[in-house]
Order: sequence, then structure tokens, then C-alpha cells
Amino acid sequence: MIRPPRLRRRKAALATTATVALLGATALSVNAVFAEENGPSTHTFEGGRYIVQLDDEPVATYDGDVSGYEATAPEEGERLDGETAEADRYRDFLAERRAEVLDEVPSVETEKELDTVLNGFVAQLSADEAVALSKASGVDRIWRDEARTPDTSNTPDFLGMTGEGGVWEEKFGGRENAGEGVIVGVLDTGIWPENESFGELPEPRPDQDVIDSKWKGECVEGDDSAENNVSCNNKLIGARYYDSDDFIGNFPDLNYASPRDAGGHGSHTAGTAAGNYGVDAGEYGEVSGMAPAARVAAYKVCWENGAQGSCSSANTVAAVEDAVNDGVDVINYSVGGSREYVVDSVNLAFFNAAAAGVFVAASAGNSGADGPSTVAHNSPWITTVAASTHDRFFDATLTLGDGTSITGAGKGEAVPETAAVLASEVGKDGVDAKKVTECHKGSLDPEKVDGLIVACARGSVARVEKSQEVADAGGVGMIHYNVEGGANDIAPDSHAVPTIHVEAKHADTITDYLSSADEPTVALGAGEQVSAKAPQMAGFSSYGPALAGEGDLLKPDITAPGVDVVAAVSPTGNDGHDFASYQGTSMSSPHIAGLAALMVGDNPEWSPMTVKSAMMTTAYQNDNRDEPIQRAGEDATPLDYGAGHVAPGDMFDPGLVYESGAEDWLAYGCALGQIQLVDEVSCETVEEIDPSDLNYPSISVGELAGEQTIVREVTNVSDETSTYEPSVEAPEGFEVSINKKSIKLKPGKSKKFKVTITRTDAAYGEYAFGSVTWKDSDGHEVRSPIAVKPVPVAVANEVHGDGTDGGIDIAGVSGYTGTLNTEVSGLTASTVDEFTLSNPEGGSFPADDPQENDHVKAVEVTVPEGAHSRFATFQSDQAENTDLDLFVYRKGADGLELVGASAAASSDEAVTLDGRDDETTYVVFVDLWGGPASEQVKFHSWIVDADEGNTAVEPASSDVSVGEAFSVNVAWTGLETGERYLGAVTYSNGDGTALSSTMVNVTTG
Repeated sequence: MIRPPRLRRRKAALATTATVALLGATALSVNAVFAEENGPSTHTFEGGRYIVQLDDEPVATYDGDVSGYEATAPEEGERLDGETAEADRYRDFLAERRAEVLDEVPSVETEKELDTVLNGFVAQLSADEAVALSKASGVDRIWRDEARTPDTSNTPDFLGMTGEGGVWEEKFGGRENAGEGVIVGVLDTGIWPENESFGELPEPRPDQDVIDSKWKGECVEGDDSAENNVSCNNKLIGARYYDSDDFIGNFPDLNYASPRDAGGHGSHTAGTAAGNYGVDAGEYGEVSGMAPAARVAAYKVCWENGAQGSCSSANTVAAVEDAVNDGVDVINYSVGGSREYVVDSVNLAFFNAAAAGVFVAASAGNSGADGPSTVAHNSPWITTVAASTHDRFFDATLTLGDGTSITGAGKGEAVPETAAVLASEVGKDGVDAKKVTECHKGSLDPEKVDGLIVACARGSVARVEKSQEVADAGGVGMIHYNVEGGANDIAPDSHAVPTIHVEAKHADTITDYLSSADEPTVALGAGEQVSAKAPQMAGFSSYGPALAGEGDLLKPDITAPGVDVVAAVSPTGNDGHDFASYQGTSMSSPHIAGLAALMVGDNPEWSPMTVKSAMMTTAYQNDNRDEPIQRAGEDATPLDYGAGHVAPGDMFDPGLVYESGAEDWLAYGCALGQIQLVDEVSCETVEEIDPSDLNYPSISVGELAGEQTIVREVTNVSDETSTYEPSVEAPEGFEVSINKKSIKLKPGKSKKFKVTITRTDAAYGEYAFGSVTWKDSDGHEVRSPIAVKPVPVAVANEVHGDGTDGGIDIAGVSGYTGTLNTEVSGLTASTVDEFTLSNPEGGSFPADDPQENDHVKAVEVTVPEGAHSRFATFQSDQAENTDLDLFVYRKGADGLELVGASAAASSDEAVTLDGRDDETTYVVFVDLWGGPASEQVKFHSWIVDADEGNTAVEPASSDVSVGEAFSVNVAWTGLETGERYLGAVTYSNGDGTALSSTMVNVTTG
């Protein structure tokens, strides 16, 4: 069987975070991020909460390699049975091994013992205890706990769930049966149990025997006052909470010491996935979850901290462990994740949960406006969900005093002609101008605002916070206008004052009128519900290509409604309201989780990957006007929505599916070169594959040099023998061929096929999109999107070496026929700046308004024309718990422009920038995000320009052909000990045109 990878923590955000690479920036190598933390170490551990992982495999993946203990891992496609005699015996074995480790450090008291999805425990450790455990026999790895943050009406009609021909009626005989026998686990901010979305289901329940046979969980009431504790029923059958002390102590007004939800995010996601049917939501009408008859188990891993919220990785791992043991069928995780890695402690837990047969849905992230490659949750065992609109919309009109009429989004009451003003003209003295223009909290002067309608620019803070500021300052309405260069979607939010939200194209008209008229006035029309063109991609929805697989796995997987989604909330965090309209990929993910629950209920033998494949291959790509789904006025692509928009009416009968399991996922992670960095043994047990050959429902090649053949295998999950024929939509500038003219499959049987993709005249460096669809005579259409980016040379982005003298072979594939020339720049030792930062609790770095303070230092670096540059910090230079972040800005005539950032959950940070055609000055802001009260920081920078004479590349020139492999050798000599060197190998064709480059990273000890 497979030895699970040993991984390290990352931090994330309530829709994204982890290391970020923007606009050509390349993040630090995996080597640096996954450095060993156990064994004899130079790291200085400090007291805190840790996840301690032990050597042996957990129950979910144990394959029987310990003498006397039979395997406990389920067969591929089956669910884990954690209560067998074999599982009990193996758990006893793990408990004995755990006791042996703890005997070496007897002062340690475990907070949570883990043996199902991860073998180890969670504990509060002193510095000495952490050091001792890091050296103890049987300890594989120790991770400090990390903070993640959540990603933040009725959509069943839009999805085709309701009515006589809807999914609930057609598949389940009515909504009262939809989701029976299925348990949805929601890892989030908890639950508001009194909400009618989680009210008692009618008795008797026809699925009670099924639920009783699988449910082993608990309803933990809590340690708060009686009215704040939680009780369960036959709908909300389970509730747990984790690690409350810090938040109860530091934010007592924002949290409950129980599974009760304070902010509303967890109730909203739970209600969207599996809330009861036809619940009266007041002004919003009726609301329903996707699987209204399913049961809900709430796992409170996220706590309010006065900002976005904090979702501990240790809490999450513990909750995944409990959820799998409790018997949930589906997990929803609307919380941020890594963009660059398929392996961290949370991903490992989800790996083993999926291997145990649990479907996992997660949000893609809300950083769409930041540019490409912002998608999170890039592991293949997770279904990653983008956000799009649904067809219920609210139009509103704005009439300027000069008669100009503008249509936007809004659901508020009408406001008659009223004096209006730009926010920039009514700010408080001394408040930053940008914050005033965007109506930040506390930015407007009540003496200037009272009775007026205020125009606020989009950006930086939540839209509803802007209208609240207008209301708090005495305003009676708000015009919320988008700005050029930012997100341009508009949303009819529920605001504190009547509000219209308008696109950026109207901004100049509005601001010019308000700034030039002697006595400007405006009138706001009442919001009117309309049937809108839908779906359209939400501007905030993160998109690919996925950094983790360098484009060889398409992410996100699918899109679902994530804009103006009405569901249950906590009245504590929503001005006393029980329901509210939220938006975010947090809202789209539970749609998929709920739909997965329906599929599991209808096909309990289906694996998580069968469910994923069925959703993806039946998804659609056109809107309700039969036009391509749009993003910001342009045709969206698979990088936006993956396979397309979920189609519940078709997904129950996909015909063919693309299966994969734990061994396939491990082979994929090894092909990326990530798992070897944490567990070399595992990669010796699996067959080598190209990352693009993972048996996935989509096809993606991040660097296609001339031609590549992709292997896939389909399995017939229908009850009939069928013959399928392929239909190809080739990406523009490519030819696509399939090695089989047809495939005939009996029920349950599988067959492989090959897809060969050949570039003809496609532009290098630009993605092109197509599809392969298998069709049979019964109406099945099994569609796989294709996303490919042609390159003249496919070669490693970076290689790593060590020693004062040495060499590295770099392998590549040519995408053209002709001459390949190579030359080297560097190797150059880093320039080191040292400075002291303090007060890590002093606030988040203001990326939109960068400036120095006690925890932020700005370093200015001027880079010559054409030179590569890199800026980095290293964990080994800092105290063990130090967390530094980097933000890189290009300095120009119009100010500072953000061009790269790196914000991992450690001090291993880096941003690499390609050379420009002019001399460029960068300002790098180093932020002490967490750690000691004061820290001496080492900041490294490199300018890679000329050949330094210490490195050579051979051959300097060679003949290459399309699709032909080649290799070059980089050798260095005479480097100084104790330095970090950086260089670059540049590849060019016979005309001298630069094609690509490989960064060469050498550490001399």
C-alpha cells in the first residue's frame, strides 16, 4: 500500500492564501518550504500548539506491512470501515507506539490523538518538549499549528432541482427524500442550531437504520452558558468544536465556547449544502439546501478574531479525523488553502479521507482580481469549486441630476432626488485619502455626510462595510462604483442604506457629474427582481492555471452559484437576522458538497472520484441564452470554470467516468517532485507517470513542446453495455487525435485510450482550449475539457545544487526543429540586508497602501535592463516560529504597483522576477506576520545579469527536433562557503530569440 507523505503546515485565507506568485513572480522552491523539522535540528522551537506526526501509517491507508496486523485500508472504490477487528487491533498497536513516544517526554499531555487520517497527536508543547519530541524515535515530523481563514435566495430553481421534472422529483420521488441516508460534515465556524434550516425532520425517518449503522459521532453541547450551548436533533445529528481558549479569552464578544456559530459563515455553508426544504427566510422568500433530507454534522474549526476569522490547521486535521470516524459521507471545506503545493497537513488529512471514501469539496478562492494562478486547493483528491452567478438578480436605476440614467445592481428601497457627494469630499481630517474614497470604517465625517447619498469606490473592504459607514455617518444612500483595473462584477447585496452597484464603465460619468455640478443630486430607483443572463463567472472567483502542478492539472474543477446566495446565518453576526445573502467561493463549494450528497445517496457504491467525474463530464459551458459563459465581458475558459457549470439533471447518469485512487494521487504528487521532499520511500513504491497522465476528467498540459500523448481510462458505470465514439474539438492552433475509433464497454468494465495533442501554429506561451467527448446511442456525452499551453522549450523552471564545486544536468524537450543555444548568467551570491522588526500583532500588511512601520521594512533594489532578480528570506536564518511575508512593488511615475508576493506560513519566502526591457526599481516590503516580539531579519536579494566566470553550461549549441528530449549540464567551481548563489541558464534559437530560462540555485553550506 501507500505510505502517506509527511508534510508541513501552511497558512491560508478564507478563500485563499499560502505562498502567492503574481504577474510573473515565481515562488520559492519546494525544497525550502518542506525543509525537515524533526531529528537533530538547528531550529529553535518555541512553546505553542503542534501537530506531531508519527512514523506508522494511519488506519485509512495502512496496507498490512506490520507483522501480525492485517491491512485496514479500504479496497479502491470502497468506504473505510474503521470498526473492524483488524482496525481495532491496529489502533491498539498505534496507541502502544504513541505511548512509547510519549514515555520519552512524559510531561506532554495530548490534546487530540489521531490514528485514522493521520497517525499522531495534537498537543500544547513547551519549547523543550518540542525539541525533545523532534528528536524522539518514532516521530516523523512536527508542524506548528497554523491559522487559515474562511473564503466568503434560493438557487435550487436555477440548478433544476425543483418542479415535476426537477432532480428531487425525478431521482428521489420528492424533495423530502433527497439526501436520505447521507451525512454531510461541514468544517467551518460552527452552526446556529435553532435556525429552521436545521429544524427537526418529520418522523419516522425511512433512512434511520442507514444513519444509525454509519453514524458514530457526538453532539458536544459546549462549555458556554446554557443558552449558548448546542443541542442536536434528527437533522443536526452532530456538533463538535476545537481549540476555543485563545479566542474565547481574546475575543469573548465574538465567540461561543461551544459549536455555536457566531459569525454566520458555517451556518450559511451548512444550510446551502443540506438545509431543510422550503424554509421561510422572510424578505428573501423560501430557501432550501441542495440535499434537504440529508443529515448535518458541524465541526467548528474556525473562530472569529475581529477580522476574517481563523481556522487552525490542527483543528482542521482533528476535525477531519473525527468526521471520518463519525461516519460522514461528504465534507465541505469553505476555507483557504495552498496555491503551490498539493501536500500540507490539511491536504494529507483530506488525502486519507478521500482514500477512505469521503467526498471533499473546497472553495477555489476569492482572489480572481489578483490575476491568473490564484486558485487554491490544487490536489486531485479534492473537488475545487469556482463561483458564478445564478439567474435571480436585482436591477436598480440611478438617475443623475442632469438626467443621465444608469442601470446597476441593487435590492434596496427607492430614494427620491437627494443631494449627493463623492466620498472623497466628505472624509474626516487626517484620514488616508484612499480609505476615504473607498468609505472605510471611520473614514467619513458625519457633519458632512448627514442626509446625503455618498458615492464610494470599490476596493479594499467589504461592500456592505462601505454602506454601513455611510449609514453610521448619517447618509441615506450609496452609489458603489467599480474602478478600472479591479473586479468588475456587480452584486445586489443587502446594504445598510439603499445602494446601487455599477460597473467601472459608469464611474467617470458619475464622478465627473458629482465633482462638477454646483448642487449635484441623484435619485435611486427601488431594486427589482429580474431573470438575469447566467451563469457568469464572479469577478472574485480565483482561476488557474494551478501553480501546484505547473498547469498539468486543471483547477478549478467546476463552478457553481456563489453570488447572492441566501441561506441560514447566525443572528449574532448579522444584525439579528437569521438569513442573509453572502457571496464567495465559500458559497459555491457547499452547492457541490450538497449535490455530491445526493449522488452518494443515489449511488452509495460510488467513490469520491466517480462522483467528481460524473459532475465534471456532464457540466455545461453556455449560459441560459446559449452563449459562452462570460467573465468580465469576455468568454470564460476552463481556467475560470474547469469543466464548466454543474448540471444536476445530467450528473446522475454520466455513462463513463474517470477513476483514480490513493496510489494514483501519490504517483501524481511524486511526478510533481513534491512528495519526494517529505517522503522519498513512497515514490519508490509507485509507477512513474507524467503529471498530465493522472486519470482525471480533464486534460491539461502546462508546457507542451511540439507534441504530447495523454493516457486516460474510462469505466462504464451504467447498467447497459454501450459503444462510445469520440468527438474532438481541437484547441486553436493544434491537432488532436485519439487512438481508438470507438470503445465498447460492459457495465463495470474499463478501457484505456490515448489522446495525442500536436501544435501546428498556436502562439507560444498562450493557453488554448478544446475538448474530447465520448458519445453513445443512449444520449450519454462524456466531455473532458482540454487546456494546453505550447512552449518552444519545455524545461525545469529551477534546479537546485549544493557545494562550492559541482554540477547539475537539466533535461528538456524541444518544441521546434532547429538550433538550441544556451548561455549562463551568474552565479551571483545574495546581497544580505539585516534589520530589526517587532510587534507582529500590529496588524496585517496593507497591500493596497504599502508603508513601513514597526513590523514592516521597505528595501529598495534597482535592477538593470534584462536582468533577473529574486528577493527572499529563509526560515533557517530566523527563529523557528518566525513568519515573514514579502510584497514586491515596481516603482513608477504613478507610484507603486504590486508585481509579486510570497506569504507562506514560515519565513521561507521568495519572489523571482524576469528581466525587463528597461532599468527597474523595486521596493520590497518585508512584513513580520508572526513570531517573536522582536526579530533580527535577514533579507536576501540577487541581481542575475552577467556571466560571473564561475559557471559553465554545455553544450553551448545543439541541434533539436520537435518533441525531442535534450539535456544540458551546468557546472560551477570556486564558490565561497556559506553563501546562497543564484544564476540562470537562458535558451535561445538559431536567430538568438530567447525561448526560456532555468534558474540555478546553489547553496554552499
